[in-house]
Amino acid sequence: MLTNGHSTYKKMPEILNIPTTKTPPKPISTKVVSSTPGRLRLRVAHSHRQPEKMQRIANALSANSHINRVKTNVGHGSIVINHDSNNGSLENVLATLKDLGIIFANVAEGNTEAAAGVSSAVVNLNQRVKQSTDGAFDLRILFPLGLASLSLRQLLNKGLQLEVIPWYVLAWYAFDSFIKLHGTSQSKSTNE
Repeated sequence: MLTNGHSTYKKMPEILNIPTTKTPPKPISTKVVSSTPGRLRLRVAHSHRQPEKMQRIANALSANSHINRVKTNVGHGSIVINHDSNNGSLENVLATLKDLGIIFANVAEGNTEAAAGVSSAVVNLNQRVKQSTDGAFDLRILFPLGLASLSLRQLLNKGLQLEVIPWYVLAWYAFDSFIKLHGTSQSKSTNE
């Protein structure tokens, strides 16, 4: 109660720090791949290449009046933005991207583009080997088998000599690669 402008309370009320249930979204790391008048191409980091996230970004960008068309490719993580080539249009697009939580950084959080390309080539080769052998063999069995045969050849030709590449090193590589290549698929299948 207030009497003559004075309060009867002797303590100030405490401000409660109640955590909010709404947390700000995690920033989305991207890299500008190319920027030409009227066109901007971005590469999204591997950790954000989910169809839902990419579609949310595309929908938000499409709502901008300066943007004519947005095209996404989830597999490659690319977003192509066709916008007006007027002065200030690119700045407007970049401001919209910033509002969406997109930051421009080096997106090599996981694999680099070169590593992703090599990995993709090996996966494609593995699929071709599987198709040509009707699923009987793949690179995960042929590679260790090849190293094991080289190991056996070294043992037969050189005996137990410890020369440049001893047989037991090749035998170890054959065993180790077999375990590593098959251990990853078993852990993935148990997690699914």
